[in-house]
Amino acid sequence: MTHIRHIFTLLATAILLFSCSTDKAIRKGDQFYAICEYVEASKEYKKAYRKTAAKEKKRRGVIAWKLGECYRKTNNAARAMGSYKNAIRYNYPDSLAHRHLADALLMTGDYKGAQASYETYLALVPDDALARVGLETARQSADWKKNPTRYIVKKANELNGQRSDYCPMYVGSDTTMIITTSTRKEANGTDISGVTGQKCADMFLTKRNDKGKWQKTELIQGEVNSGYEDGACAFTPDGKMMYFTRCATDDQFPRYAEIYRSPRKDATWGKPEPVKISSDTLSSYAHPAISPDGEWLYFASDMAGGVGGFDIWRFYIGGNKFKTGIIENLGEQINTEGNELFPAFGPEGKFFFSSNGFPGMGGLDIFCATQVNDSTYEVSNMKAPVNSNADDFGITFAPNLYRGYFSSNRNDARGWDHIYSFYLPETVHTLHGWIYEKDGYELPSGVIHMIGNDGSKNSFGVMNDGSYSVRVNPGVEYVLLGTCKGYLNAMQQLKTTNQSGKVDYQLDFELASITRPVLIDNIFYEFDKATLTPESTASLDELVKLLENNPNVTIELASHCDFRGRDQYNEKLSQKRAEAVVAYLIENGIDKERLTAKGYGESKPKTVNRKLTEKYPFLKENDVLSEAFINALSSEEQQEICHQLNRRTEFQVLRTTYKLYE
Repeated sequence: MTHIRHIFTLLATAILLFSCSTDKAIRKGDQFYAICEYVEASKEYKKAYRKTAAKEKKRRGVIAWKLGECYRKTNNAARAMGSYKNAIRYNYPDSLAHRHLADALLMTGDYKGAQASYETYLALVPDDALARVGLETARQSADWKKNPTRYIVKKANELNGQRSDYCPMYVGSDTTMIITTSTRKEANGTDISGVTGQKCADMFLTKRNDKGKWQKTELIQGEVNSGYEDGACAFTPDGKMMYFTRCATDDQFPRYAEIYRSPRKDATWGKPEPVKISSDTLSSYAHPAISPDGEWLYFASDMAGGVGGFDIWRFYIGGNKFKTGIIENLGEQINTEGNELFPAFGPEGKFFFSSNGFPGMGGLDIFCATQVNDSTYEVSNMKAPVNSNADDFGITFAPNLYRGYFSSNRNDARGWDHIYSFYLPETVHTLHGWIYEKDGYELPSGVIHMIGNDGSKNSFGVMNDGSYSVRVNPGVEYVLLGTCKGYLNAMQQLKTTNQSGKVDYQLDFELASITRPVLIDNIFYEFDKATLTPESTASLDELVKLLENNPNVTIELASHCDFRGRDQYNEKLSQKRAEAVVAYLIENGIDKERLTAKGYGESKPKTVNRKLTEKYPFLKENDVLSEAFINALSSEEQQEICHQLNRRTEFQVLRTTYKLYE
């Protein structure tokens, strides 16, 4: 009995010591957490969780929650997801566990699971705006992923090291140099950050060689890198001043991010000094960006007076003394109840930033804000493939181009960041075509005049083969006029689409000669009558259009017959047929004073041009298809072809000055 009591005493002592050890780990974890050293805190919480018996559900739930918070703050979504699931399994009382679980599920790409967790949470807290944003994100992300934009995104291996690399930034307008923030082994300092579990970040420079290839990445020269976290930089438009973020650490209390600036001195950077934005020393100021005019410093901060967690603000740094010290929040069109971070400027003055407060794809997404006027922005998500279910942020653009780099922790189970390149294939709409003579060949001296309803005007000549090619703008209506000396003008209309990518259009200009008779194709009459058939309408409508486009022209409409039949009958029939064409033109709005009908019967046989010899090799240029010529042909088939060529309707320009001087 005494032996048994001794065993119980030993067990009780062991349990007490075990409990004390667990409490110690939790206390140490809490201390690390209080100074934002989440990696170190997670190690202690993990020890405590392992030492806590499964039957101690309440205690396990609390520790699992704390672990989840550490993993969430270090971007380890997979581990955060597991921890929040454990917290919920052990009945952790804070309903935020469901929302944070949903966020983690989003970042791992589990959209269905995220949707279910958001719905569970919203049933408990229906007024949470961020949860509603998350739910919308979960519902739409899969579709955005299946239907990506035209951006091409690739991992920029030449800029990435073995650890985290992020916030790439061109040095002003110089695209041959890029500065990135990295925790690679070459970074200054020897300590491992308790916040990230990596070395403290420093800024590194990479240059392109003469062939456009990125060379070895090296620590930038100067005094901007310290033993602390340094990075997320920006430059004035002239590239002579760098602004960057520094996050100092302290063993006793949390330190907040600050913005520093450093002047450029030839190939190095001078001693940095803090930028005094506000007297508030308990807020963070990070992620600087300089406006294109160099007048404003944009930054992210959790200072008082904002909309949500971190907001985008701007601070006047220009030369107007009346604006000195002005601080402005960008307002609720940009800022949300979530976090808005990493401001940047792109082509056309567009403003870019990252946020988790708008519907997106998960984590931080990159957004584009187009300023409509002084007080209005239109904000749009850049969608896949620029955005992903992970964190996407820190974008930089080559000057005036939709190409550059950004950072993301996609496809990295550790939550480490890497740099990706992106570019938007150019949208090129091109109009091609030819100017040529009706029934003839190309007109190399042709000129095309083009007017668009976007206010654009252009005139250009054609190539030696009569062809042309010209860029046109998407979503524009154009009127084009094909011209050439000695020919009537021809008008065409074009309405371009808003389709992205490469789009080709074709318009040809068939010009009628002023000096020679012009055949009107596809004019048909009922047999042995002057009645036009319906099949003639298309060609006659084209003639109406031609006369409308050349309002100072008068023409003779001439009808011809073959030599078969009596001369007087053929002449009378051809006259009636010419008059039928004139009547159609008058009915369709052409002034009768511009039209003359003439029936020639068989008196003017067709003269062969060079174009016809290509189709009928038995004919030669300038052959006249007279009765004698046709009868001399040995083939009945060839004779019938000549008869068909003689049966024709033509027009001949008589004057080009009708009502020109009225």
